[in-house]
Amino acid sequence: MFSRTFLPATSEAGLTMPTVSRHMPVLRRCIEHDDPAVLVARCVRPDRPLGREYLMVLTYRRLVLTQESWLTHRLRLHLNTELRHLGNVVWHPDQRLSAVEFAATAVDGIRERFLVKVNHPKQVWHLDALFSHVFKPRVLGAQRNDSLLSPVGAF
Repeated sequence: MFSRTFLPATSEAGLTMPTVSRHMPVLRRCIEHDDPAVLVARCVRPDRPLGREYLMVLTYRRLVLTQESWLTHRLRLHLNTELRHLGNVVWHPDQRLSAVEFAATAVDGIRERFLVKVNHPKQVWHLDALFSHVFKPRVLGAQRNDSLLSPVGAF
């Protein structure tokens, strides 16, 4: 399932095949084969917009962020966590910047913030919908069913 959903998501993100090939071995070690990829995106830290890029892979169960060195193209795993271990997950779409700022607190207490830039302002709302789909609690009708709530929802 991961392989079938990962490649279309990388295409949507505009990643080249050499980049995908370099990241795939690391991602396969982190993500279960039956966990579909919801989002693959390049992102940067908002406090360091000219810094190195990260690759964000979001599935229904995990968030994985890798960083690639410019010179040697070596990969470094920055974050690999189950979604239920994230706290205070928020995102802020900004159509003017064609970006979505994503933030979450990891299990070690470190606040992680990333800026996901897109090519077209309409894609901002697509990203917002993807994050909402994964992180917002699900509600059945007007009744709230706690057994169906996402454990990471901070809303």
